Amino acid sequence: MARAASCWTFGARYLYSPNLLAREHLMSVSARELIENFWNDLYSHDWDRVASYFGPDSHYEDVPAPDAGADGPDNIVKRLRIGLDGIEKHVHHLHRMVAEGDTVVTEHTEDWHFHTGEVVKLPFVTIQVVAGDRIKLWRDYWDLGTLMNGAPGWWLERLAGASEADFTG
Repeated sequence: MARAASCWTFGARYLYSPNLLAREHLMSVSARELIENFWNDLYSHDWDRVASYFGPDSHYEDVPAPDAGADGPDNIVKRLRIGLDGIEKHVHHLHRMVAEGDTVVTEHTEDWHFHTGEVVKLPFVTIQVVAGDRIKLWRDYWDLGTLMNGAPGWWLERLAGASEADFTG
C-alpha cells in the first residue's frame, strides 16, 4: 500500500485507492492506516467521509476549549464545521505519527488560511483511539492563544456566535 504524503491540502485527491477507503475495507487496516485515511478526508473537508469514521459512542474533544466536546458522527462534524467552514484553505503538515495497538498519536501543524489574508499556523498533538473500524476517542491538544491571537475578528465573532448546543443535540 502507498504511504500517505506528509502534506495534504483542502481539495486534494485521495492518496489511496477509493476501494481501499470503502467502509467494508477499513476493518482490515491498522489503526495507523485508518488515521492516515482520516487525516486525508478531514483536510479534503469531505464531511460525509469524516462522519463515517465515527460511531454513536465516539467522542471528539478540543482539550483547550471550554466545552466538553462532541459525541457521535453528526455532532462531531457539526463541531468541526463551526471552525473550519470559515477557512479558505486548510493545510496539514504531518511531523510524526506513532501507533501502538489501538492508539495513534500524531504531531502535526495545521495552516488555517482565511480569505482576508490571515494565516494561523496551529501546532497540534492528537491522540486517537480506534475500536474496530471507528475512531472511538479523538483528543486534540493545541494552544488557544495561538489561534485567538492569529485569527481574524470576523471569524472570532462567528465562533462566539456558536454554542455547545450547536453540536450536542
